[in-house]
Amino acid sequence: MSNQRENVVLKASELSKSFSVLGTSDLKVLDEVNLTLKQSSSLSIRGDSGCGKTTLLNLLARLEPADGGTIFWGDIEIAAASQTHAMEASWRAKHIGVVYQSYYLIPELTVMENVLMSVRLSGLPITEYEGRAKELLEQMGVVNKSMQIPAKLSGGERQRVAIVRALVNRPQVILADEPTGNLDERTGAEVMDLLLSSCTKEKTSLILVTHNPTFARATNETSTLTDGKLIYE
Repeated sequence: MSNQRENVVLKASELSKSFSVLGTSDLKVLDEVNLTLKQSSSLSIRGDSGCGKTTLLNLLARLEPADGGTIFWGDIEIAAASQTHAMEASWRAKHIGVVYQSYYLIPELTVMENVLMSVRLSGLPITEYEGRAKELLEQMGVVNKSMQIPAKLSGGERQRVAIVRALVNRPQVILADEPTGNLDERTGAEVMDLLLSSCTKEKTSLILVTHNPTFARATNETSTLTDGKLIYE
């Protein structure tokens, strides 16, 4: 196997996805999408609202099945139309960090407990990651909220906590869906610096969905999702 092949951490081949729309034919949002992500690299995806960017991230993370195609998590080949099984969920928790638009923080848990949940699900020792969690929360300006529950936080603070949760266990791949969408310009720039620095310092790879052209241009590769096709620029 060549070094080039070994450096590929995530690959999608001919991913397709359609949704049934009442009274009309099926709406195809992804049409045989191909994507390759190498170690320490970053890819931005732009496109109109509703074009399928979030759906693509969900398929790559195996949070929902595709209609067809193949996904490779490193050397693991997955039929994208199959249902996720327990082994995949365990692997995803350890190797993929996801930043959702809607945060998905557990309301009954404190900020610190939410951040460390990905570590717990990965089966990693919590005590070894508490210091890193505190450091990342401090970088994001929310370390003073560590013992509060999500309901006590603003939308921007919840977003920053969600970003820390995605980064804390040093995943191989980060899938970030509009991670700066609820943040002011300065904080958004700080988040982008943190995400991109993880690519260089920790050999993490990043797929960034964003409407912000400045942030999109900061990644190694840029692309646009249009008419179901991912077009590299």
